[in-house]
Amino acid sequence: MIKLFKRLGLAVSILLLSLVIGCKPQPKFNSSPLDNYNELWKILNEGYCFFDEKLPPDSTWEMMYYKHLPKIKQNMSNEELFDVFCQLMYELKDGHVTLYSSFDRKSYNGWRDNYPPQVDTRILSKYAGNEYRIAGGLLYNKITYNNHLRDSIGFIYYNSFMNGFSHANINAVLQSFKNCKGLIIDIRNNGGGNVSYVSTLASHFAKQKTLVGNMRYKAGPQHNNFSNPQPLYLESTKYGYLWHRPVVVLTNRGIYSAANDFTLYMKAIEHITLLGDTTGGGGGLPRGAELPNGWRLRYSASATFDANGNSIEFGIAPNIKVDLSKEDVENGKDTLIEKAIEYINKMYTQATPEQKNYYNSPLCWQNTPTL
Repeated sequence: MIKLFKRLGLAVSILLLSLVIGCKPQPKFNSSPLDNYNELWKILNEGYCFFDEKLPPDSTWEMMYYKHLPKIKQNMSNEELFDVFCQLMYELKDGHVTLYSSFDRKSYNGWRDNYPPQVDTRILSKYAGNEYRIAGGLLYNKITYNNHLRDSIGFIYYNSFMNGFSHANINAVLQSFKNCKGLIIDIRNNGGGNVSYVSTLASHFAKQKTLVGNMRYKAGPQHNNFSNPQPLYLESTKYGYLWHRPVVVLTNRGIYSAANDFTLYMKAIEHITLLGDTTGGGGGLPRGAELPNGWRLRYSASATFDANGNSIEFGIAPNIKVDLSKEDVENGKDTLIEKAIEYINKMYTQATPEQKNYYNSPLCWQNTPTL
C-alpha cells in the first residue's frame, strides 16, 4: 500500500509539473505584418553601413519606409509580405542584403545582371583542356587551346570561394607550374564565399607583408557611427611555395564579396595584373539578424577600402580593361584569356636581362622551409 501511495504521489507530481510547464508562455513568432516591417526597417536603419553611398542624394531611408508602408496590410499573405520586404531592401541595391524564409531567399542581383558578362563558359574548356586536374576547389592545367599546349603558361579556374582548398592544394598546383613563365587565374563569375580562403590563396603570391586596405565597422545606431579604420595586411605564406613570376587575374562584374576581397589583395601585389572588367563589388562584411516572425536577415555592417582610401563596395577596376569580343566568341576564343597570354609573353620579350634573371632565379620560385 505504501508503495502504491508513493507511485500515486510521483504521478501527481509529474502531472502538476506538466501543468506548470503547459501554463508557462511558450515562445512564438509575431505574425503582425506591420511589426515585422518596422523591425526590418529599424535593423537596417541602425546596422547598415552604406546609406550615404547607396541612396540617391534626394532620398533618405525614412522616405523609403513611407514609400513602401502603404503596401503593408493586416491580412496579407506571407508571400506578399516577403515581396514587400524585398522591395524595401532593393532600394539599397546591395547584394549582401538578403532575406531568408522557409519558402524563399532573395537578394539584389543588379550588381551583376545589369552589366555584360565578359565570359562564355562554353569556351573555357578549350583552354583548360581535357587533362585538367582539380585540387580542392581549384581547377588547373597548363594553358591549352583545343587540347594543344601553348606558351608555357599555367591556368587556374576558381568559380566560388565556397569551394575550399588547403595550402597543400595550392602547393600541388604551383608545383605543376614550376617551369611555366606565367600564370593566369580566372575568377570570373566567382560570387564569393568563405573569406578565410582569400588570404590563404593570395599569401602564396606576396613577396612581403603588404597593406592592402582597411575596414571600418558599424559601431552605433547612427548612420555615421563607425569604428576607426582597421588595417588589412597580406603576409607571405609560411606553408609552401611562393610564386613571384607574372600573374594575370581575369575579372568581370560577376565577382562579388569574398572574390572581390581576393581581387583587392591581388591588386596590391606588384607582379600581378588585373585584366578584364570592373568587379561587382560587395565590400561590406555581412551581419545577421532575425525578425519577429522568424525570417532571417543579412546585411552589410562594415565597409572596406583599398590602400588609397577608395571604397570597394562598387567594385575594383582592372589594370587593363578588356571586353569579350563577339567575333572572338563566334570563333570559339576567349578575348580575355588571349590578351592575358599576350601580356605575359610581352613581359618576357620586353624584359631586361636583369628581369629575366630574376624570373628564373630562386627568388621567383621558392619553397618555404616550414612545409
